[in-house]
Amino acid sequence: MNVFATLRGYRAGWFGGDLLAGLMLAAIALPEQLATAKLAGFPVEAGFFAFAAGTLAFALLGTNRFASVGADSTIAPIFAGSLGALVATGGTEYRELAGIVAIGAGAILVAVGFARAGWVADLLSVPVTTGFLAGISAHIVIGQLPSLFGIAKTEAPLILQFVDVIAHIGAANPYTLALGIAVLAVTLAASRVSERIPGALIGLVCAGAAVAAFHLRERGVAVLGDISVSVPRFHLPLVHDVETLLKIAPLALVVAAVCALQTSVVVRSFPSNAGASDDPSGDFVAVGAGSILSALSGAFAVNASPPRTAVAKGAGGRSQMSGLVALAALVAIVAFFSHLAAFVPQAALAGVLIFIGMRIFRLGDMLQIARRSPGELNLVFAGALLVIVFPIQTGMLLAIMLSLVHGVTLVMWPPATQLFQVRGTTVWWPRTGERDVMDVPGIVVFAPAAPVNFTNAEYVRQRLLAVVAQAPPPVKLVVIEASAVTDVDYTGGAILQTAIEALKARNIEVALARLMGAHANEAAERSGLIAAVGMDHVFLSVADAVAKLSGEPATPRNA
Repeated sequence: MNVFATLRGYRAGWFGGDLLAGLMLAAIALPEQLATAKLAGFPVEAGFFAFAAGTLAFALLGTNRFASVGADSTIAPIFAGSLGALVATGGTEYRELAGIVAIGAGAILVAVGFARAGWVADLLSVPVTTGFLAGISAHIVIGQLPSLFGIAKTEAPLILQFVDVIAHIGAANPYTLALGIAVLAVTLAASRVSERIPGALIGLVCAGAAVAAFHLRERGVAVLGDISVSVPRFHLPLVHDVETLLKIAPLALVVAAVCALQTSVVVRSFPSNAGASDDPSGDFVAVGAGSILSALSGAFAVNASPPRTAVAKGAGGRSQMSGLVALAALVAIVAFFSHLAAFVPQAALAGVLIFIGMRIFRLGDMLQIARRSPGELNLVFAGALLVIVFPIQTGMLLAIMLSLVHGVTLVMWPPATQLFQVRGTTVWWPRTGERDVMDVPGIVVFAPAAPVNFTNAEYVRQRLLAVVAQAPPPVKLVVIEASAVTDVDYTGGAILQTAIEALKARNIEVALARLMGAHANEAAERSGLIAAVGMDHVFLSVADAVAKLSGEPATPRNA
């Protein structure tokens, strides 16, 4: 594996862009890393350790020039909620378990990366992913409401937490609420103007200044307190209870899956150059190594961040040097200004986290799904409800299973429809209302829109025979439009041949049309499908098949 891949051939002229991008990245990352550490149930300085580990590991092993890796608000509530059900959040045992989860998730990502299995990130469909991100958004927002209102937080299922907040809203601290809403408003306004404006940092600074100027700590406003500036003590998290280890193993898998998905999105959305590979495998290794290093430093799992990556690229960053500059800037800030955290209100971090939760809630994606594939909107709702109603780890596992089941369903029951001739043309099209189509007496054109294999062959056979049975008699010719049949396995070929034989027994001719691609042709021939219809019944188009087999000149495919 190449090390420092993005720094090879580095030019002095690039440093100006990396310097500006790094400083902007530090301004964005400072409040975000503090807030995410709080969300993860760790001391806020752990966010700096996570950012340092992710940045250093990715600069060393990563291949993408722009990706920013560190503490991430998408995965923090996943492991925090699950581990919180086992041990008290924030304690030594909790941090040890979170470290083991980080090491486990990192090891999985490293293994997947070395196996060049970046395709695993594609196993999660966009609707299901959008749904479980909405569920995580609900966890973040509802979980921060007590800090926003200045009331005690109850440990209960998410819905009961929300009910408890509503029940105690009358006891809210007005100063705390005003500070939190102000920080949220500033962060939202800045993001609307430009992602480059560090709205969260501006909000935190102003909130801290207000606490100091108006002595709001004496009015019940909770603050962060001093941030430890000590160098992290590296150690290997251990667990001596095998039963507990088995309980958290699925959690490491879930965290690794979400990291793989998000890293894949970052790498493909912000490629290093126009000709760069979209295979994220190498970057999985870097993110996995970052999680392991983070755990050893006393922090938690890390992930690639789409918003921070967008800032780094948009500010003119040319390499991972921008991340190293950001890390150096954060180290300087912590070394010289950490005492100012004694004035930063907890509600301000709650405002930042609520903003992050709102950003994770991808309303735009939901609207696109509703417009382009209304049926899949149910997957969005199902993914969200699973994560909201069940414990978050269980909900995430169920959401991942839902995505896989959805994929298997599409293979097992693919669209398999009848085509009709577009009036005045030689084009054949489904009856969708988009085209003026007409029936051609005696001819049925059937289009299975998937490879034919053991999972769906019986369904395709039944659909074919049903379409023929529903057509006005007498049917003389059936053309199987096979442009989407990219493969035919042994079982699929054998089952489809029984349908062809049944049609021929009724004196119905059967033809294949538009069997495209060398692999598809070889598979159809190897499975016996072409022999079943006859070589002289395989055509380049439906129009050719209809013309030839109705007695007019045609252009059959060469043998």
